[in-house]
Amino acid sequence: MAMIVPEFWAEGRVSEKFAKGHGSGRYSLTVRRFGWSDISLLEAQAMADARAREAFDRILAGASLPKRDPRVPYDAEGLPIREQIVERDGDLVITRNSYGARCLNSPDVLFADVDFDAPKSAWNRYYFLGALLVAVAVGAIARNLGVFLIAMIFAVGIAIGLANRQGRRRHRADGGPERRARAPIDAFVAAHPDWHLRLYRTPNGFRLLAMHRVFDPLDPAVPEFFKAIGADTYYALLCQRQHCFRARLSPKPWRIGMSERMPPRTGVWPIAPEKRPERERWVAEYERKAEAYASCRFVEALGSRDYVSATQAVQRMHDTMCRAETTLPLA
Repeated sequence: MAMIVPEFWAEGRVSEKFAKGHGSGRYSLTVRRFGWSDISLLEAQAMADARAREAFDRILAGASLPKRDPRVPYDAEGLPIREQIVERDGDLVITRNSYGARCLNSPDVLFADVDFDAPKSAWNRYYFLGALLVAVAVGAIARNLGVFLIAMIFAVGIAIGLANRQGRRRHRADGGPERRARAPIDAFVAAHPDWHLRLYRTPNGFRLLAMHRVFDPLDPAVPEFFKAIGADTYYALLCQRQHCFRARLSPKPWRIGMSERMPPRTGVWPIAPEKRPERERWVAEYERKAEAYASCRFVEALGSRDYVSATQAVQRMHDTMCRAETTLPLA
C-alpha cells in the first residue's frame, strides 16, 4: 500500500434480513465500510459501497471479518490516513492530527523520534517489610489495632516517598535520560558511518532525520534502524501500516496553554459542515499561540555528509515549519 492521504471520504452500508433457516444461520446482517478518493465524494461513495458489498458477501460466506471499519484517523491497518489536509507539496502531505498539531507525512524520507525514559520507583519488598516492622513496633507499644493501622499507612507513605526519591536519583545517574537516549544513536552511527543523520532535540527526547538516501517504509533496514536507536515501537508499526514516515511540525496544544480540546470532541475527519466554524476558531487560536514555540531544535549532523535532493527538500521544509534553527521554547 502506497502512502495515501485522501481528500474525500464516504461510508457505505449493506444491510439485509434473512428468512428463518437461511444457510448462513443469520437473521440479519449489516456491514459498513469506508471509501476514499482524491477526485470526488461521488467516487469515494462508490468505493465505500463496493467495499461494503464485498465484505458483506465474504462475511455471509463464513469469513471472520469486522462488520465495520474502525473510525480512527491514523492507525487503522488497511486504511489510509484520515486527517484534514493542510497543504500538499509534491508527494509530501501536511495534515492536522487528532489533537490539532500539524504533521508532515512523507512516503520515503525517514524520520524517527526517541523519547527519554521516565524515572521509575525503586520500590521493592524491603521497603514494605520496613514499613510493616515500624507499624508492628508502634502498634505493640500502643497495644491498639487502630494505632497499628494508622502507623502502617504513614510508614508505607514514607517508604513510597523514599523509594521514589531513590528512583529519581538512579534516573539521574550515568548522565541521566538524555545521555542514555543518545548512547544507542552514537553507537548506530559508529557502526554505519555511511549514514547521514540530522539530530534534533524535542521536548522529551530526540528526533532523527536520514539525509543520505530515501527509504521504503517496508525496507528491512527501517525496523532495524528503529530497534537500534530505541525508537517508539508503536511508531515503527504505524510506519509499516500507513506506508509513510511522520513528524510533528507544530506544538502539542496542552504545552502552549490550550486547555480546550480541538472540537468536535468525538469528530474524525471529515466533520459535519455545521461543526467547522467552531473548529476553525480553535485552530486560529492554536496557530496564533504556536508561533511563539518550536517543535524541535537542531543539534548536530552525524555520520557522513551525503544527501540526496529529496531529503534536502524535506529537511528545509521540516526545519522551517518546526522553527528548528530558532531559540524559541520547545513545545
